[in-house]
Formats: sequence, C-alpha cells, structure tokens
Amino acid sequence: MGGFFGAVKKSNAMLEVFFGTDYHSHLGTRSAGLACFDPQEGFSRKIHGIANAPFRTKFEGIMTEMHGCAAIGCINDTNPQPLVVCSQLGTYAVCFTGVIQNKRELVEKYIKKEGSQLSVMSDGHVNTTELVAALINRYTSFEEGIQKTQELIDGTALILLITDRGTLIAARDRDGRLPVHIGKNDEGRCVSFEQFAYEKLGYESEYELGPGEIVEIRADSLEILKSENRHMHVCSFLWTYYGFPTSEYEDMNVELMRYRNGEIMAQNDIDAGRLPDVDYVAGVPDSGTPHAIGYANRSHIAFSRPFIKYTPTWPRSFMPPSQVERNRIAKMKQIPVRDLIEGKNLLFVDDSIVRGTQLRETVDFLYENGAKSVHIRSACPPILYACKYLNFSRETSDMELITRRTIMELEGEKGYAHLDEFSDGSTKRGQALRASICDQLHIASVEFQTIEGLTKAIGLSTDDLCTYCWNGRE
Repeated sequence: MGGFFGAVKKSNAMLEVFFGTDYHSHLGTRSAGLACFDPQEGFSRKIHGIANAPFRTKFEGIMTEMHGCAAIGCINDTNPQPLVVCSQLGTYAVCFTGVIQNKRELVEKYIKKEGSQLSVMSDGHVNTTELVAALINRYTSFEEGIQKTQELIDGTALILLITDRGTLIAARDRDGRLPVHIGKNDEGRCVSFEQFAYEKLGYESEYELGPGEIVEIRADSLEILKSENRHMHVCSFLWTYYGFPTSEYEDMNVELMRYRNGEIMAQNDIDAGRLPDVDYVAGVPDSGTPHAIGYANRSHIAFSRPFIKYTPTWPRSFMPPSQVERNRIAKMKQIPVRDLIEGKNLLFVDDSIVRGTQLRETVDFLYENGAKSVHIRSACPPILYACKYLNFSRETSDMELITRRTIMELEGEKGYAHLDEFSDGSTKRGQALRASICDQLHIASVEFQTIEGLTKAIGLSTDDLCTYCWNGRE
C-alpha cells in the first residue's frame, strides 16, 4: 500500500508537504521520500527507508535542505520514490501508489523491445515508479502518457508528479480503487490520498477525483485534463482496515462505517440465534476496535479492552521484514489487563482474517492469561482470493489464505467449485469451514460479516465497490 501528498503554492510548499506526508504514515512502512521544484534551483529530492523509524525522524531538518513552490511526498511499501526524471516531456518528479501485476510483461514489450533501459535495484528488480515514468515518456503529453500507461497496467496506478512548470499533475487509477482529494486555501492548492491531512494544515476540500480522472493543479487554478470514467470499484478495505478513522472516502467516514459494520454483525448473530454468552466484547486493536464498539452497542454486551498495545517503541507490528519477527513483535506489544481476561468469556472483533497466524498468537495469548473462552468475529467476509489490485493480503498465492488451505483440507481442489457455499455460514460447507478454522485458531466460535452487510455499512452500491478478495468479481 502507500499514500502521497503534494502542494503548489505562491510561497514555499515544503512545510505542508512534510506534515501532509507524515499524516500518511499508517499506509506504508518501507520507504518515504520528498521532492520539490524551485524556479531558480530546479528539482531536489530526498529518500529514506522507514522500516525501523517513523517518517518524521528521517526527515528532520528538511526545511533547511529543500524548498520550492511545488512539492510532493510519499510513503509506501514498494520502491524508493519520488524519482526525478529527464525525458522528452521535460524534467519532472513522480511518485506512484498501487500495484502492477504485469510488470515483467511491460518491461519486455515496451522497454527492452524498444531499446530503452531501466536501472535495476540491489534486489534485482526494476523500480515500479521508474517503469511508470518510462511508459509515460513514450507519449507526447502527460495527459496522454498517464492515460495510456494506466490502460496498459494490470492492477492499480495512482500517479502524482511535479512538472518543470511548477505545476502538479494528479491521476486517480482508472477503476477508482483508491482516492485522490484536492484541497485549497488562499496560498495555493494541495493533493492528498487522505483528506484529513490537508484539513489539519489549513486547507478546505475543493474536489475529489473520479475514476481515471487526471488534473493539473496550480496555486490559483485546477484544470481537468481528462474526465472521469463511468465505472468505479473503490476498495472496501479502505473503510474496514486501511483508512485512518477520521478519513472519508466517497463522502463516507471510516469510523462511522466501522460502528455500523459492527452493529450489522451483531444483528446478524442475533437473527441467526448465535449470539454467544460472553462477558465482554473487545476489538483486536487498532482497526478492530470501532467494529467491536458497534457490535457491543447493538448486542448490549459490555465493551472492554482486555489488552492494550504498547506502541511507543513499536508503533507498527508489521515493520520487521520477516513474518516470524512481525508475529513476535505483535505479541510483545500485547499488554494484558488480567482482571478483564482471567475466567472471562470474550468475543473479539478483528478487521479481517487473512492467514490466521497473528490471530492465533493473539488467541493463545488470551488463554495464557486465563481466558475461559474466546470467540472471534471478522469485520470482513471470508477472504477467498489474494488481492491483486492493492496487495492488501500481502500473499503470493491464494493457498496462503487460511480459507483456501482449509477448503483444500476439507474437500481438495474440487472444493474450489463451491467457494460461494463456503463463504456462506448458513450452508453445510460454510459451517464446516468455520468449524475447521475454530480448531486451527483454538477459538470457541467464528463468524464473518457478509458482503451484503459490509456494503450496507459503507453505504455504496455493490457495483461501486471492489469485492474481489471475497468473491473474485472484478
């Protein structure tokens, strides 16, 4: 995943871009960078790894090193960026958020065969942002280059760049899976993945790009270079997991959606007669907590926090490069409130269940501290397909998903012809899947939100949402 922030002003834009980029720290853990343009000095750029330190600590003192009327910044889990590129379109700085599934094919067809070249990083891979820039450079305008590049990409591509005219060009991905917001004030304009980032910096919302829309941004104007596409498939995980609680996507607030989602999940359990007899409802922190508050409100079961995450030294559990390290750090962060665990029947709501490894660690931790029973509710439907648009699940194959592995154990490959039944908890196959997951995770019961319930909580039509992870529909 990742996010970006940019600003173009009548004066120096670096301060806003520094803080605006920092407000996207929840979206990436690997790399961060800033780039700016000054009419007299040209382009400058700084990139740092942030795997073991927050963005702010790596860019302290940046105000004395960089200044410009136009600037961009990004935080991501992919490659170092922004990049500064010299091309037939002029010199420009560019950053990219998204996933390119057909990267190898694009390099073979459009780079090698045309006699172009790309630098290779130390890990042997091509920088995705450099590939995006190379594809854009094949055309005679940014508008055409970005549009054609997005059409070639199998995946998702948000693009933000600074031109050597001192303007910003922003493009939302063609299916609108991720957001792009524009803000303005008396000094200029900004562009942001998260709209709350610029609201804290004194900007007010001016515009939200539609799917595939491309705009050019100046301090005193906003020009639409390409109009939006008709269809949208915005990622549902923006609300359930990725989004910061204060964020809004398509005018739907994340925190309120999560309350509604939890309420719907509780009502589903009530209607099905499966509401468990528990002492407390709790959330797997942090993103599971508001879903749990909604569940507690509707079920009238007391909400509590049986354990607290210790975040001053390890603010994000997934920073270490290996899964073993991530699991260990996640466990180290869990500080129990034993009076709320020992001898208690607990229901925890998690934002999703992907592989189940970390959740099993959490459940074992609760039993080690005296829990009598642990029930789990997932704020998402069963994940049956590894995400190919945003790499949400970070898996390389469907078989790394706990649902796929369980179905294979239950019925072999023939079970994959009945994925809809396994997703539905009212069917025999759905009940068998849930019973097996309970055995694997050592839990008393498990249930998942339905696609219908999630859609209702978000408040958009199913046709406008990407539900690929759950039903394979693009």
